[in-house]
Amino acid sequence: MSEATTGSDGDDIVTVNFKLTESFLEEIDDTWQGRGFNSRSEFIRYTLRDAVEFPTFDRDELVALLEAEEDVREGRTMSADEARDRFGTDE
Repeated sequence: MSEATTGSDGDDIVTVNFKLTESFLEEIDDTWQGRGFNSRSEFIRYTLRDAVEFPTFDRDELVALLEAEEDVREGRTMSADEARDRFGTDE
């Protein structure tokens, strides 16, 4: 990482380097330019911030999905009608 500078909100801004394939970089470039971002860095910062603030799934949710998928494969599920009958609920 390089030296830190101070951003407009007072937080230090640091440079982070990472590796990716050239073809993926081309996809990133096509995406940020097509969506109106001013730079690749702005797009990557926005995307990372969005992923941190609004994660699609956390680990526990992914584990629950995998367990549910296994239940379906193993036939350990029931229809909505069967659940209503079993638990005595109304529609």
